[in-house]
Amino acid sequence: MAPLVRFTSKPRIERVALGDAHACYVIDDALCEPERLADFAAAQAHEFRNVDFNYYPGTYLIPPAEVGAALGDFFAQHVRRLFDSRRIVDLHCRLSIVTLAPEALKPGQWICHRDSAYVPPERSIQASVLYLFRDSSLGGTSFYEPLLPPQEAARLLHDSTTLDAAAFAQKYTIERGYMCGSNAYFRCIGSVPAAWNRLIFYDGGILHSGDIGAPHKLSADPRAGRLTLNGFFTSRRRAV
Repeated sequence: MAPLVRFTSKPRIERVALGDAHACYVIDDALCEPERLADFAAAQAHEFRNVDFNYYPGTYLIPPAEVGAALGDFFAQHVRRLFDSRRIVDLHCRLSIVTLAPEALKPGQWICHRDSAYVPPERSIQASVLYLFRDSSLGGTSFYEPLLPPQEAARLLHDSTTLDAAAFAQKYTIERGYMCGSNAYFRCIGSVPAAWNRLIFYDGGILHSGDIGAPHKLSADPRAGRLTLNGFFTSRRRAV
């Protein structure tokens, strides 16, 4: 039986600068047969569950172990050297679909976020997104930097997870809905549009958000919605 995923052996990696200090790495035509993974997600549509462990605004499905193993091998062979990553110590991946309407979002979903909140300082975290949808208007990924001093930015991010919607909106005058572009608190430092079978890697410590500019197009159907394969790689940092 053919493997569910098979990554290209000769990726062309494009570096997209994010401000002065960071970058996102983009690989087009990442899977040799991307339809196989998309078809798998469609066949398992009834198994997707609402995300209840972080602020991802939608549903998820844990794929077979072979998918995570292939993604980890690809990262180790072609991408790890581009980050502060000496060896992977933990890897998680999941198929995900953004489904929530703007009015259903919690404050932590109105703004950008980091993936590094619970990562110890001796380790780094990298993240990846593989876009498995053809309608690019469903949105790619944008990256941000805070316009506030560090302590105030940390307070805003904390408040977004502890205040209710009314209190957060009153304190920060941020409207409920998906973040698309800069606002009074965060400046967009770069964006990567979505494209079928495009894979991106970035430092999980960078503030980022999905660009959900057409929320009326969101769907829980893997064949019609914003289906992605998301990966998270916790690594030992390089020796100094």
